Amino acid sequence: MAVSSYYSIAYLALFLPIVIILYTVMPKKVRWLVLLLSSWWFFWCVSGKLLVYILLSSLSIHHGGIWLSLLQKERDSLMETAADKERKKELRSLYKRKQRMAAAAIAGLNIGILVFLKYGAFFGGNLNSLLALLKIPAVVSIPSLAVPIGISFYTLQAVSYIMDVYHEKIQADRNMGRLALYLSFFPQLMEGPICRYSETAMQLWRGERIRHENLVSGTQRMVFGMMKKIVIADRLNQFIKNVFTNNSNYDGTMTAIAVVLYTCQLYMEFSGTMDMALGCSEIFGMRMPENFRQPFFSRSISEFWQRWHITLGTWFKDYIFYPLSMANPMKKLTSRARKKLGNHYGPLIAGSAALFVVWLCNGLWHGAGWHYIFFGMYHFVLILAGNMTEPLFRGAAEKLHIRRESVPYRAFQVVRTAALVCVGELFFRADSLRIGLSMFRNMVTGLSFASIRNGTVFQAGMDRKDFVIVLIGVLIVLVNSVMKEKGIQPRKWLAGRPAAVRWAVCYALILFVVVFGAYGTGYVPLDPIYANF
Repeated sequence: MAVSSYYSIAYLALFLPIVIILYTVMPKKVRWLVLLLSSWWFFWCVSGKLLVYILLSSLSIHHGGIWLSLLQKERDSLMETAADKERKKELRSLYKRKQRMAAAAIAGLNIGILVFLKYGAFFGGNLNSLLALLKIPAVVSIPSLAVPIGISFYTLQAVSYIMDVYHEKIQADRNMGRLALYLSFFPQLMEGPICRYSETAMQLWRGERIRHENLVSGTQRMVFGMMKKIVIADRLNQFIKNVFTNNSNYDGTMTAIAVVLYTCQLYMEFSGTMDMALGCSEIFGMRMPENFRQPFFSRSISEFWQRWHITLGTWFKDYIFYPLSMANPMKKLTSRARKKLGNHYGPLIAGSAALFVVWLCNGLWHGAGWHYIFFGMYHFVLILAGNMTEPLFRGAAEKLHIRRESVPYRAFQVVRTAALVCVGELFFRADSLRIGLSMFRNMVTGLSFASIRNGTVFQAGMDRKDFVIVLIGVLIVLVNSVMKEKGIQPRKWLAGRPAAVRWAVCYALILFVVVFGAYGTGYVPLDPIYANF
């Protein structure tokens, strides 16, 4: 069974129905095993023998968690018999170091595998370039290795588990099967969301029966996700691929259109896959964390990243930003800076250093390339600039009597933020930093309406009909997003309508996907974008 993605016929018509049937007929106590074996089979279908890597990660966090648990129990036992406070302090310090070394070893193993597989060739190539520049006669040979599907996602989950056990936020789980399922649950395997052990592990283990309402609601969400991916993202693929691949053949207007369409494509593919993942999980009675919250209603870049890929942002905040910014040297720096620069600019000093590391890691997490690093630094600069200039904008608005909560001003902020996001996605999509800079220069200096007047825009992989279908799909997503932004959950709202309305909407959406889905001759399905990260 060639299960290549969540949108393949094999997955939708065979794999998922078979898993649902087996899960339903099996006793409650072994349903977790159905999910685990199905997840491993899914991984094998996509990545083959690279399954060994996720098995190694599962084994490492299982034993690593037990190791930390034993150290914690040993510490507590000795502290109970300690003679005085000084001895207790020594024991606490000693076991803190031991636990830190154990956690670092397990987290380092998992991150090391990720770095070696995903970044080895990139770092090796740049090191060789540096050696050549310095005229040092040496060459570092690092082979380009196959990378397991979703390794960046499950590695972060593995690290979060170890760090949460280390900080004693959760108890170490001695059940190897539960930890393995937590890492490899198939709906989240390819593109997330990045879950915490405390959020999903016990849900996966319970083996609750499939309820009719969950089956209906989960399927509705999956169909909506398919619409985003198959009707919109896949239909945009040929146009975007043509312009980015042959960028020197197109003027700045075509480049700008391609950049906007790529931003739309990225959102539709990624959020559509999240709908597939969360909808499928909902069928099995599981609630996973949301990964999107209407990001294009954001009024600043900082807010955008609180709404886009939420689980990645919270991971970086909890495991990189806070530990760095709350470290003793940073606290001292903040204290001194606050006295000299005030309560707003003082904390920005230490916070900016931590923010820099976060966005460097964020850029690298997305891929091994200088354009990804540039992408991270681009957003770092924008967020830092926003933090630094906020008092100035606030003061200017007061002097000019501009109500910052007024509809026109908010609309300006939303459009400005969307434009800045699109520029960032240009470098994200470009094949290299050099090409990205060239396309940006062309977009700024080569704007012309010629490509629209002479019809070139309709000859790059999409005709007028394609643009109309994409526009209809985007409008459907927009209506759904507006409802959510106003606090209305579309599926709950639909569930409260008469049966005729519910069925009409559901069948209309299914027919829209079937009739206008971008498949067949002339269309090349878009590979899962974030699965490659």
